[in-house]
Amino acid sequence: MRQPPREVAAQLIAALPSSSLIDRVELAGPGFINIFLTAQARQEVVHEILRHGPLFGSSQKGSGRRVQVEFVSSNPTGPLHVGHGRGAAYGASVANLLCKAGYQVHREYYVNDAGRQMDILTVSTWLRALQQSGKLKSLPFPNNGYQGDYVETMARETAQRFSGLVVSEESLLSTLRLPHTDDLIVISPEEEEHHMDALIAAAKELLGPTYLALHHFVLTEQLDDCREDLEEFGVIFDEWFSEQSLFDSGAVALVVSRLENAGHLYTEKGARWFRSSAFGDEKDRVVQRENGLYTYFASDIAYHAGKFERGYDLIVDIWGADHHGYIPRVRAA
Repeated sequence: MRQPPREVAAQLIAALPSSSLIDRVELAGPGFINIFLTAQARQEVVHEILRHGPLFGSSQKGSGRRVQVEFVSSNPTGPLHVGHGRGAAYGASVANLLCKAGYQVHREYYVNDAGRQMDILTVSTWLRALQQSGKLKSLPFPNNGYQGDYVETMARETAQRFSGLVVSEESLLSTLRLPHTDDLIVISPEEEEHHMDALIAAAKELLGPTYLALHHFVLTEQLDDCREDLEEFGVIFDEWFSEQSLFDSGAVALVVSRLENAGHLYTEKGARWFRSSAFGDEKDRVVQRENGLYTYFASDIAYHAGKFERGYDLIVDIWGADHHGYIPRVRAA
């Protein structure tokens, strides 16, 4: 408008229609407009709230349409932190507002109970149990294992719950096939990851069925703590959806097959890639690694495909600030 802000504000004030609800209008500072309501206007809102009670502010804008709101969805590998609390408060507020607007809202927590991070938590708990038993002396605890006190607590409980959990360090080293434990004191990040994979494989081989029981135990412990914290915070979910169920049902393999049949996948260096860059993503994404394992992104695609197949009219994802890069790739899929 190429005019000083105060002049623009003055013109807006002059153009305001008269109203019995407005006591006065003032121009302040560099161009702020302060509108003061009459006492009658303020009191009328109070009377309206009292008349409608809990229904105040409600509408039928949603007309009963079904909405799924997924929020928090923290990995069940440790306690919730303040960032998760923010997501819980924000997500619950969005869900409540949608309910107030006449939508049928389904509140959902996506449980990442499949994949490597749960294996790392399981192995971390097992190694702490071995340390507590005095069986683990020369093999250092991995830097990329879970370090929290809660792991120590779970380790003490597992020793009482499971037989066959404690093995000798010699058996572990033999299964790992590592010639010198000194080599594990200072290793590169890439070597740490390979070492963790070796520990996971060794735990599965040495523990057999007990490994699955231990995996289930640590998952249940963390989910129970998470659920309890959220309930104390006043946040209740209608469903806790298991990522593992997508693998068990074949949904992940199916959605990857559908992408391939549609011509959206290609193979490079043994891995299968989704051409997400063709749909606005900054680069293509791996959906299946060269070792045959599916990525988290592959299960995320299957999860979102399932949301649409469940017949929701609107899907709302509320993610943490560190997931902003996920938006283009999921939207592309």
